[in-house]
Amino acid sequence: MTQLSNSVKVSTLIDARGPRFGAAITTVVFAAALATHNAWFIVAQAIVFAIGAFKGPQFTPYAFIYKTIVKPRLKGEVPVEEVKPPQFAQRVGLLFALVAIAGAISGLDLLFTIAVAGALGAAFLNAAFNFCLGCEIYLLLLRARSK
Repeated sequence: MTQLSNSVKVSTLIDARGPRFGAAITTVVFAAALATHNAWFIVAQAIVFAIGAFKGPQFTPYAFIYKTIVKPRLKGEVPVEEVKPPQFAQRVGLLFALVAIAGAISGLDLLFTIAVAGALGAAFLNAAFNFCLGCEIYLLLLRARSK
């Protein structure tokens, strides 16, 4: 009789193009928030980040748009990636969004601007260059923890 040990890890793989598509929408949302200084854009983005952070990026509204409209039009092999780094990136994005909201509520415009600009920069890196800053931080933390 064979038994499965508790050390067996089940990983969830997602289409690697989905988070990049989400980052493109996020870039537009953060750019609009920065240009208008409207905190409601950040509140909406924080909700998206919260879904991605706690359920997974494959469950966000942006992922739904990607799966239903964009993905069916793409051809070729589907690149996949482990869900944990993008999910961590969603948590980092949520943190930046919450800091921006706190800055807006408290009237600290500089805090709002810095938080939004930082998140905008990270989202743009992912959308334009496929460089997920939050994913890289996750991998660095994982390596540091394993030493």
